[in-house]
Amino acid sequence: RPTTPAEILGFEPSLERLGDIVIVDEDDPDRAAAIAEAVMASDLPCETVLNRASPIEGELRVRRWNVLAGDGTETVHREYGHEFALDVAEVYFSPRLATERHRVVTQVDASETVVDMFAGVGPYAIPMATRGADVVACDLNETAIEYLRANAERNGVADRVTAIAGDVRRATTEHADTADRLVMNLPHSADEFLDTAVTLAGDDCVIHYYDIQHEDDPFGPGTEAIRAAAGDEYAVDVETEQIVRSYAPHEYNVCLDARLTRR
Repeated sequence: RPTTPAEILGFEPSLERLGDIVIVDEDDPDRAAAIAEAVMASDLPCETVLNRASPIEGELRVRRWNVLAGDGTETVHREYGHEFALDVAEVYFSPRLATERHRVVTQVDASETVVDMFAGVGPYAIPMATRGADVVACDLNETAIEYLRANAERNGVADRVTAIAGDVRRATTEHADTADRLVMNLPHSADEFLDTAVTLAGDDCVIHYYDIQHEDDPFGPGTEAIRAAAGDEYAVDVETEQIVRSYAPHEYNVCLDARLTRR
């Protein structure tokens, strides 16, 4: 039977897997070092152990790391049959959102044109392209876009993914009125980009709008923001209200699947 880190330590550590990297989140450096040693001594497949050294910071949503074991912060993560190369010190990626990404991806039809407004290394864009959609994928982080292009090649969908580095409000103007589906996974500030989303939307478009809200009204503010941005141009029908995960005490990360139909 494989030896686990818990058997070596005598307690169950909190670990997160990302490719061949194991991530811990420990304020005590001695405890973090002991966990890393146990991980490397166990039979857990792992090349590197990292400890979070900062919260997510800045426009590019990256964090600093302490390397406890192994070398480097680059890996290849596998999710629902796709492979994503990434450097966790240079790009944002959360393996905890795999189930939510799969929920959205399975809604996509082969005939669709999709715009992923904050695409990262492609965890939405590439599976959507695999389903046959044409995907425009934009991100402010140029390193993330470099990985996205490489990941599109890695997964055999480079011909269906247009990767754009830049601010989506200015970088995607030539794609106005084309989107059958929009992904807005920037939960702290997606509302600031809803005018751009409406500009990108075609006659019938589903928006996957991610938000962080208080448990008392997790969906109301997002719904009102979408309706305000749509104005008189579109009818808005919220098809799904999805709680993705608990974000903080009394706060949820949520997703609204909202259909915009041009009047």
